[in-house]
Amino acid sequence: MTAPDVPHRRRVFSFGAPLAAGIVLWFLPSPSGVDPAGMHLLAIFVATIVGIILKPLPMGAVAMVGICATAVTHTLTINEALSGFGNRVIWLIVLAFFISRGFIKTGLGARVAYLFMALLGRRSLGLGYGLVATDLVLAPAIPSNTARAGGVVFPILRSVAEAYESRPEDGTARRIGAFLTLAAFQGTVITSAMFLTAMAANPLAAELASAQGVELTWVGWAVAALVPGVLSLVLVPWVIYRLSPPEVRETPAAAALARERLRELGAVGRTEWVMLFTFALLLVLWVLSGPLGIHTTATALLGLVVLLVTGVLSWEDVLRERGAWDTLVWFSALVMMASFLTELGLIPWFSETVGVWFGEVGWVTGFLALSLIYFYSHYFFASNTAHVSAMYAPFLGVALALGTPPMLAALVLAFFSNLFSSMTHYGTGPAPVLFGAGYVEVREWWRLGLVVSLVNLAVWVGVGGLWWRVLGLW
Repeated sequence: MTAPDVPHRRRVFSFGAPLAAGIVLWFLPSPSGVDPAGMHLLAIFVATIVGIILKPLPMGAVAMVGICATAVTHTLTINEALSGFGNRVIWLIVLAFFISRGFIKTGLGARVAYLFMALLGRRSLGLGYGLVATDLVLAPAIPSNTARAGGVVFPILRSVAEAYESRPEDGTARRIGAFLTLAAFQGTVITSAMFLTAMAANPLAAELASAQGVELTWVGWAVAALVPGVLSLVLVPWVIYRLSPPEVRETPAAAALARERLRELGAVGRTEWVMLFTFALLLVLWVLSGPLGIHTTATALLGLVVLLVTGVLSWEDVLRERGAWDTLVWFSALVMMASFLTELGLIPWFSETVGVWFGEVGWVTGFLALSLIYFYSHYFFASNTAHVSAMYAPFLGVALALGTPPMLAALVLAFFSNLFSSMTHYGTGPAPVLFGAGYVEVREWWRLGLVVSLVNLAVWVGVGGLWWRVLGLW
């Protein structure tokens, strides 16, 4: 085999595997009680998910192929095939992408990071907590954890590491760079689980839950995640510090560097004040969305309008936000297909069938087993979105069939849809960015990722379970 044949064969496989999966499923007989169109839609859905994983085309392009296939095969009408583009939850995440651009453009995100560094950065563990705190503050309004960790936190992390002459290329990664990289990554995994708007696939989970009669709100999500989330944010950097300690423990120069950068930024400018006001407005209206009767998407739309009218963002900024428009396409396709899989009877059939297998063990044991399978199967996924799209709805359906309290089932699986990203260097968007810097070897990343997954499970199932009991979720 010649070298040029290898990428050619990979490309053929990347195109052929989704097509083969779809063809096989297309001709399978429909189960009893399931509309034949449901099996056809399943074939297209599975082919789309396999395509998203193998990436023969960009994710948005794969999603567009899926939308086209549902219409031209008459599996759905053209109105049904395009119905996802009118979904209000999808527009919530798209609008949040636009708003997040304001944090980066105005420099407010960097200022927040340097403030935490100046406050906590005299020790390496404090620096780790400062990076995590930055991510936590930005998480409610920046739905791309890649943008938070890669666009705001990582440049600051790297500058601190290099200030202490910690570089992967000369064998000094463990001086401080490796610890900061691991702390920042694991922090963004946790903060992504704490808010509905903190990760792009979270609203997808919420929409899939809604299709099965469980409504997840921004406030309900945040309150349920508060106690286990904060505890995980406190414990995980400390665990990393103990298991992979940096050689440099005292870091007074980092705090001095942060103060110097803050002096260079100068006083808070008009655009930063507007951005800060808009952020506060969004949080207040999201928290009060129930009493005020203002949908969270309408609040996000108001936030974008404020930034446009005040000139913090230009319309060109909105048009250039490629991640938002890309999300609109693939999100619409996946939500549309998942919704009609439920409507056509396939998800209810799967839930009832698999639920029988766990029926004799009780909902607590059965749901715990389901959740662990859902969690650790992420070793086989390179995307939160692909995992949520493929497994969230059927696993939620089985959990409900077992008698698991609906809100508890929907939220735990949604939280796990973020926490399972801790384990590998490819499982979520920020992972390749931070791992690619070279500070942490693959073996170390996986070893600590497994340990952190166990810590998070203990916190979120143990302490979280007690907190959810107090909240009346079960």
